[in-house]
Amino acid sequence: MKYKNKVVIVTGGGQGIGACIAREYAKEGAYVVIAEIDEEAGKENESFILEQGLQCLFIKTDVGDEKSVKRLMEIVLNRFGAIDILINNAAISNVNQGTLFSRTIEDWDKVIRVNLTGTYLCARYGAEIMKNGGSIINIASTRALMSEPHTEPYSASKGGILALTHSLAASLGPRIRVNAISPGWIDISQWKKKKERKFTHLSDKDHEQHLVGRVGKPEDVAKACLFLTSEDAGFITGTNLIVDGGMTIKMIYTE
Repeated sequence: MKYKNKVVIVTGGGQGIGACIAREYAKEGAYVVIAEIDEEAGKENESFILEQGLQCLFIKTDVGDEKSVKRLMEIVLNRFGAIDILINNAAISNVNQGTLFSRTIEDWDKVIRVNLTGTYLCARYGAEIMKNGGSIINIASTRALMSEPHTEPYSASKGGILALTHSLAASLGPRIRVNAISPGWIDISQWKKKKERKFTHLSDKDHEQHLVGRVGKPEDVAKACLFLTSEDAGFITGTNLIVDGGMTIKMIYTE
């Protein structure tokens, strides 16, 4: 129970990687606050964690809205007095899957607002109520370092998170450590809310693209969070941990 009675906020903690992160901290004894805009997903994961006899609270939150973020932090402050850890995980992908030439500026703005501005807002207001020795993890992506065509909003938002991470580390140190984690290909098909959960077939070729021989799991990211927010990582701040099974460093030649 490494995190017994620690207060941990996980944004986007209702499903996907965030849901797994929330459960892993709860299993380690933390009081987990799920900050999630999807009420159905948030309540489902809250119920799952509570049914295990663990501690959890769901608060509906739009991380891209300053008033919503301030309300989140006010509720947490009134309930717990302070927080120990903030996991900025909430994000959306390209809204309408448009191309560079067909995408509207509204779609661009929405992705940047949720992914990048949302991370900033949560860090800004979360740091005010965070205990000395606290820790912030910003979930970025290997898309910050490499791209497929027509992913400009998502890639830009995740690249911005890396820059924001080292800036926050400078602003908040030594009181608070701030790090980023960049997941690669993570299979979240079994971590969606119940009505959207489905089996996704992964081929041998999918797994073989990774140097470790398999596609990633949400647990891989959650375990990285548990390490970076622990005392074992007390000398690490402002860094980006790539959790991708070696995929982004694998050199690929075509015949």
